[in-house]
Amino acid sequence: MKELWSSRWLCLFIPAIASTLGPVLLVATIRDALADHAIGTEAQLAWQARLLKVEQAMARGDFAEAETLWREAYAAALKSRHWEGVIATGDTYRALGARAGFRAASVSKARQAYLTALFRARSEGSLAGVLITAERFAELGDREVVERCISVARKVAAQSRDPYAGEHLRAFTERWAASAQENDGRGLTP
Repeated sequence: MKELWSSRWLCLFIPAIASTLGPVLLVATIRDALADHAIGTEAQLAWQARLLKVEQAMARGDFAEAETLWREAYAAALKSRHWEGVIATGDTYRALGARAGFRAASVSKARQAYLTALFRARSEGSLAGVLITAERFAELGDREVVERCISVARKVAAQSRDPYAGEHLRAFTERWAASAQENDGRGLTP
């Protein structure tokens, strides 16, 4: 008889615990997932601090150390799961390559970083991120990818709650078209 009562009690107790802990675990999981997206979190600040060290090493002319520190900064930017850090690390690597004599390799790596930033900006719905990425590809002279960025920007702007999103996109596309026309006249690709 005693065994029967404890089995019933256990059958009632387990679902009660599960129904209480389920929502708590769900809230904790969502909070942790969103924590890295908040501005000023450790992941957001880590890539900035590391890029500062890269710039200091470059200023000293220690390019080997700068490249090692850049890898850490890039890993931190990837961990942050935002586009801003990836763009910044791509920019810094281009500067490092230009100063240290490996420009072509640095442009290639920066291009990879910018593509990652484009995908992240699109997934975040950040029109600014998509357009900044487009600007970086324009600086690299990659007309085809800039056009793809503009296509992505149109989709992001259409879903944006920003009342000025269309205006920002229009301003960028007008600047891009003028630049493309000017460079085409000289036989260059923007």
